Amino acid sequence: MVEISISIIVPTYNEEAIIAESLKALLAITEQSEGVEIIVSDASTDGTRKILSEFPVTVCHSAKGRAIQMNTGAQGATGDILYFLHADTLPPETFIHNIRSAVGNGKKAGCFRMNFNDSNPIMSLYGWFTQFPLMICRGGDQSLYIDKSLFQEIGGFDETHLVMEDINIINRIEERAEFHILEAEVTTSARRYHQNGIIRLQLLFGTIHLMYALGCDQETIIRYYRENIR
Repeated sequence: MVEISISIIVPTYNEEAIIAESLKALLAITEQSEGVEIIVSDASTDGTRKILSEFPVTVCHSAKGRAIQMNTGAQGATGDILYFLHADTLPPETFIHNIRSAVGNGKKAGCFRMNFNDSNPIMSLYGWFTQFPLMICRGGDQSLYIDKSLFQEIGGFDETHLVMEDINIINRIEERAEFHILEAEVTTSARRYHQNGIIRLQLLFGTIHLMYALGCDQETIIRYYRENIR
């Protein structure tokens, strides 16, 4: 039986501090799996590009912007399934099996639950909420898998969205197919919470979700984001 092929797409922008460690961990998980490719869509101006050249991954160069970078990575992908993964997020060791099993059962798109690399009880609580099918609980850090034909059908990521591109694509997926939350957990970095304050940042994210739900334009949301989040 031919395995469902998977293209892992990682957007990077000035990640020289973490990208080597992230790729080593990802390669350790995927090295025994066939039909899996890793594509890094890079828009960096620091030393990230040089570091990437030292790893057995496909690197494509892109304009800055997560939606743009993920679409650029998807253009060269050969997999039946696209799996979008942030550079500071590590998927569960079983993620390839989890995705193939889900797709084999007709689940064309979804994400994983999430935890943080921080044992703070508040951070654990934030992660706990990601099991629920509420849009306020979604985010790109949970990663995203999607059948490539469905991705093409909905037009990929909306490149006009510099913020909330992850919520936008989930909304459009749900117009065509059910969106699934898989039980396994990705582990993502809590670095932004440390930089901005654990409770403060969550309140800011909540405000951005509300602004988006109320129909605020991207310019307004981006200005709020840049003025408040480091």
